[in-house]
Amino acid sequence: MHTIRLKNRTNERLRMGHAWVFANEIDQAQQKEFLAMDAGNLVTVEDASGRSYGTGMVNPKSQIAVRLLNTSIDELSVNFFAERFRTAQNLRTRLFPSETSYRLVFGESDLLPGLVIDKYTTPDNAADYFVLQTLAYGMDARIQDICSALCEVFPNTKGIIEKNNSALRKHEGLEARESVVWGEIPAEILMREQGILFSLSLMEGQKTGYFLDQKLNRQKIKELCGGMRVLDCFTNQGGFALHAASGGAKEVLGLDSSDAAIRRCRINTSLNGMDDRARFETSDVFDYLHNLAGERDAAFQLPPEKRWDCIILDPPAFAKAKNAIPQAKRGYAKINRAALKLLPKGGLLATGSCSHHVSEDVLWEIIQEEALRERRQLRLIFRGMQSPCHPILASMPETKYLKFFIFEILQ
Repeated sequence: MHTIRLKNRTNERLRMGHAWVFANEIDQAQQKEFLAMDAGNLVTVEDASGRSYGTGMVNPKSQIAVRLLNTSIDELSVNFFAERFRTAQNLRTRLFPSETSYRLVFGESDLLPGLVIDKYTTPDNAADYFVLQTLAYGMDARIQDICSALCEVFPNTKGIIEKNNSALRKHEGLEARESVVWGEIPAEILMREQGILFSLSLMEGQKTGYFLDQKLNRQKIKELCGGMRVLDCFTNQGGFALHAASGGAKEVLGLDSSDAAIRRCRINTSLNGMDDRARFETSDVFDYLHNLAGERDAAFQLPPEKRWDCIILDPPAFAKAKNAIPQAKRGYAKINRAALKLLPKGGLLATGSCSHHVSEDVLWEIIQEEALRERRQLRLIFRGMQSPCHPILASMPETKYLKFFIFEILQ
């Protein structure tokens, strides 16, 4: 096994447990040897004084030169993956004793850098289906071992699909790919979240099928929206909308620009017998909010059927890179400003961002600036984040990304 030596005698970031070694941290004298290494192979990493940071997966094609595994081993075997999957499963079982569908592996936070796995279990607990993403070359080269380990730990596994369409794969020298890698994946599967049934298409759905990172935030909406008229923007498969309806909301409207997503929302509504309370429309959220806010400005008030007591803003990531931050800030400002125009005194604004590059402080500042502009006073009643099945590794700020606030409108 090759050894990679770093420039400095100590690396505080790695010493604290950060899992990435960057290419510019490698000793200049070793650059030629590093560039000749086979991507995906295991290497050991040492600082200039010979202190070991353990074993990692090397990739000379990437700026992330080595992804550390928090161990010193000679090979990545099925047993290695099975052991880490059992540890990850034990944590999720403690976190969600009554839930069976969640993110099983969240990359570096579960000491499996570059690997994401979502677990979906049918309501009768008879079948487990997995959606995986391999975002590192070393993990991508070991998909078969990963599948074998999943089948060993979860004997009810019926199918595993890879949804490897993330743009992050380009940085690793990997092509986009989607395919069933083990067993069979039916056209749709059923899963249950907090008592609500969802029909999912793992083949056609976005990313890994369902946004499991909002699990606890959806529960809070369910608790708070009784008797309210709720507008769920960027509804995707209706997660927030159906939780609001389940919690006793008077009426719920979910909006999304995807016809396929809206069709799935309507299936989920019928599955739960909520057709009398929840409806869904294909619509551009920016246009809908802008037009409704303009109508309100022109008439000073809206007819009852266009008034909302709670508006939920759960947009896709507006900033997928640092250079997109200015544009993203304008996008967050625009939708939050429109929502603040529409909500009555005592109403609720539930608003979030899944953009890692937009910090919680930045999102807070945007909302406060728009509240000041609209002369609205806000009171924070809930501060959420990504579900704990997406745990945050304290030594890696890159694993923290989801921000979520619920404000009450005081005036």
